[in-house]
Amino acid sequence: MRTRAWHAPVIVRTTALVGCTALVLAVTATTASAHGPSRDLARQTLAAKDGWAAEGAGTTGGAAATAEHVYTVTTWDGFKAALAAGGNAPKIVTVKGTIDPVADGCDAFEAEGYDFDAYLEKYSPENWGLDEDLSAEPAGSPEGLRAASAAAQDKAIKVNVPSNTTIVGVGRDAGIRGGSLQIRDADNVIVRNLTIEAPLDCFPQWDPTDGDSGAWNSEYDAVVVYGSTHVWIDHNTLTDGRYPDSTLPAHFGRTYQQHDGLLDIVRGANHVTVSWNSFENHDKTILIGNSDGASATDAGKLKVTLHHNRFEGIVERAPRVRFGQVDAYNNHYVVTKDQKYGYSLGVGVSSQLYAERNAFSLPAGTSPAATLKKWSEAPLTAKDNYVNGKRTDLVAVHNAEKPEEALQSGAGWKPALRTKVDDPLLVPLVVGLGAGAGKVR
Repeated sequence: MRTRAWHAPVIVRTTALVGCTALVLAVTATTASAHGPSRDLARQTLAAKDGWAAEGAGTTGGAAATAEHVYTVTTWDGFKAALAAGGNAPKIVTVKGTIDPVADGCDAFEAEGYDFDAYLEKYSPENWGLDEDLSAEPAGSPEGLRAASAAAQDKAIKVNVPSNTTIVGVGRDAGIRGGSLQIRDADNVIVRNLTIEAPLDCFPQWDPTDGDSGAWNSEYDAVVVYGSTHVWIDHNTLTDGRYPDSTLPAHFGRTYQQHDGLLDIVRGANHVTVSWNSFENHDKTILIGNSDGASATDAGKLKVTLHHNRFEGIVERAPRVRFGQVDAYNNHYVVTKDQKYGYSLGVGVSSQLYAERNAFSLPAGTSPAATLKKWSEAPLTAKDNYVNGKRTDLVAVHNAEKPEEALQSGAGWKPALRTKVDDPLLVPLVVGLGAGAGKVR
């Protein structure tokens, strides 16, 4: 049976705060009250009513772990071993410093005989064309050797996270570089206070048939919530880090794409809260529901809350939603002046997105209509959102500028699992002070 720490009631402020000191105190109260009175970060649990992950028995992770199931790790191998130990018994895994499964570089995963130049030579559009994919290539071919190399990286960088687990970083510099957390078919998981650098796919696959001129396709998300329930992702920084897309080379006239997503919530995952994280400098950021044809597993699930997150330098998917009832409130979306920008909130098949009291900071020349993207006919609620300090009806603006992609207002439900909701005019400062790794109070 899960136990829950006592949490003080939260008072919602709707009036403007006077002076910076008062605002800082309000931010401290906001972040602390969400995590309970315990000063032991590893044993803090999700507060009552703090988003969809608080449903039912709530989310306590490994708070009940006995001493023999508390681990401090400083290496990737130690991290994997700690997560595997003890099965689903409550466990706490604290990460000290930065752990890196790719510290020896991509060469460590190369299959014998793999030669990237030979790969480029054989599969160039001039030599291979654009009509046939590479799926039938034999094991000893450049594609076969690439696939074998990719399999070695896959085995090395993915780690399974079991039920009843808390993973927490120690201090301000704890992190994971190039690893992929796989929260698969688990229940009751907490991930907090980590700087997670997105995995860099060492061996992307060229698909000549992808689009009109082919494309490079990469694997590996930083965090995957797959078929899991009661998951709390809190106070992390997720980013491309040392390898932003702007540094990636081009081959065959296409970007050699080595990144996939930062956070995927898919395949019947349910009751997830994503709070106080900083998502930075990435393209395909958060995917909730990964297939239009997954109604058998996803319908009635994918219930996710995103609140007090900061999205800066994000191209798209913040999030893109299929099927789920997703509550997005008090997030700050920052589009920088010269970045590539597609959209922030994606409306997909059978989604019921409820976006309220968010703040958008857009550069000159970027219309508020761009914040929404319609993929399928589905209703959404977008209310009391502010763009550059001005209250803006995002649906109305979108529909006025893109009548051919008109969106339906009214998600058909109203969120009940919330704690403190901030005035959207205060969200940029509140979230700026409180979101990301190293800022848990």
